[in-house]
This record gives sequence, C-alpha cells and structure tokens, in this order.
Amino acid sequence: NDREQMPGVRGRSLDWPYREGLTIAEATNPLPILAVGIYGNVIPNQNGAPIRLVVPWKYGFKGIKSIVKIHFSSTRPKNSWNMAIPNEYGFYANVNPSVNHPRWSQARERRIGANIFASKQETLMFNGYGEHVAHLYKDLDLRRNF
Repeated sequence: NDREQMPGVRGRSLDWPYREGLTIAEATNPLPILAVGIYGNVIPNQNGAPIRLVVPWKYGFKGIKSIVKIHFSSTRPKNSWNMAIPNEYGFYANVNPSVNHPRWSQARERRIGANIFASKQETLMFNGYGEHVAHLYKDLDLRRNF
C-alpha cells in the first residue's frame, strides 16, 4: 500500500493495483456498462470517477471503480479478492443464492435503501437477470465455479 497516497490506512488491505476480470462473453453482453456519470452528473470520486464498471448480475466487488487500464488476455486473469482469499471469492462472482460465502448466507438479502428493520427477501439468481446471462454459464458447475 502507498502510505503517501493513503496516510490514514493503518491495517492491511488488498494488494494494489486492484485487479478484476471478466470473460469476453461477459464483457460483450449488453448489460455491463462503463459509467461516467450518475444521476445526470459526472460521477464523483466516491462513486468511482473517472469511470466505473457496472455488471448487474455479479456481486459488487466485480464493479471495479476508478478504472485506469483495461487489459485483454487469452488466459483467465487473477483478480484481487481471489488472490487474497481464494476460498471465499471466486473468479465469476455471480449472484447465486445457492452458494453461500464461507462466513454468511447469500440466500436472503435486504435491499439498499430499505429500512434496517425491513424483512429480508429471497436473493434472485443472477440478481434477477438470468434470462439475459444464464446462457453464459450453461456448461459450468456454478457451485464449483463461484
């Protein structure tokens, strides 16, 4: 970690630069977007300026913020969370309620913006985008390839 750029960081964090990866099929699906704005304004730093990836059927850590470089590879790239804790974070990171994180269930969720006392609801496979993306994984065991 760069202490000059991040003087307030006291504990260990992920190795930098942050890395993430998608397959070409995922990246060329119509749903992912490279966002440069939010709510009609230029995207602010805290939301991922200057450019942020949004992949709605994957868990949030796949939506990399503040992109500075895109690299194409013929092999599966390493990603930051998978390198740090491989038994907890897989490469695909699809929203899949039948595959729990080792430390918590992912079968139910509370929507962002909901009251903290609101009931949780069933998590939808692929965050509800199954009809648009399930075909990308038809030959994969999604319990093993999480």
